[in-house]
Amino acid sequence: MSVAGDKYKTDKGGLGETVKIVVQALVLALVVRTFLFQPFSIPSGSMKDTLLVGDYLFVSKFAYGYSRYSFPFGIDLFEGRVWSAEPKRGDVVVFKLPTDNSTDYIKRVIGLPGDKIQMINGVVNINGKPVQRDRVDDAVTRDQFGGEVHIAQYRETLDNGTSYLTLDLDPDSVLDNTPVYEVPPGHYFMMGDNRDNSQDSRVLNAVGYVPFENIVGRAEIIFFSVEEGNAAWEFWKWPWTVRASRIFTLL
Repeated sequence: MSVAGDKYKTDKGGLGETVKIVVQALVLALVVRTFLFQPFSIPSGSMKDTLLVGDYLFVSKFAYGYSRYSFPFGIDLFEGRVWSAEPKRGDVVVFKLPTDNSTDYIKRVIGLPGDKIQMINGVVNINGKPVQRDRVDDAVTRDQFGGEVHIAQYRETLDNGTSYLTLDLDPDSVLDNTPVYEVPPGHYFMMGDNRDNSQDSRVLNAVGYVPFENIVGRAEIIFFSVEEGNAAWEFWKWPWTVRASRIFTLL
């Protein structure tokens, strides 16, 4: 009787310990996701070639402080941001779409509050000064039939030294020449690196100026990447679908 009773107690204690560990792990994961780093995946090509469809990255939640959108479901605990630090021009950020706060977008910060932004013949102009834009080797991709497609590629360098590559699919697209956008106080102007395939702040009725409160965090590092059309959890396709060269790429 005593042996059986001891076994029952041991089994019951083991189950309790397992439940305790699982709960602790879930709480820890929630804390990390809310206050430190949140994983995101890239579903579209608007940030090519900086970010590709199939990239998985960590976003720093503490980089700019915390707003209601730092928390799951956008719980409205307070107004504005706490422990805030302003984004820098050139940062890659995740934000809640102003026209639909349930949707996450990822773009590059081009305009700061008070800036005047304009596209002239495909060149970004900030406060009347064109951003340095140098032609580099074409980006090479594949069409649906497997043939090579060459896309004009440029290196932009901002006045703070931030440098990155952009794509120009069409040298005369509708968003290559725009009116002047005056960024309101407390807002930011976002653009995708794939300039002719990005719905961003240039489209005022779809994205427009992004309130500081809507910024979720700063993209920091690509921690995993798989070829477009594949899922990260399909481990039986590894390593053939894994883009090993992109893993641990800093942004």
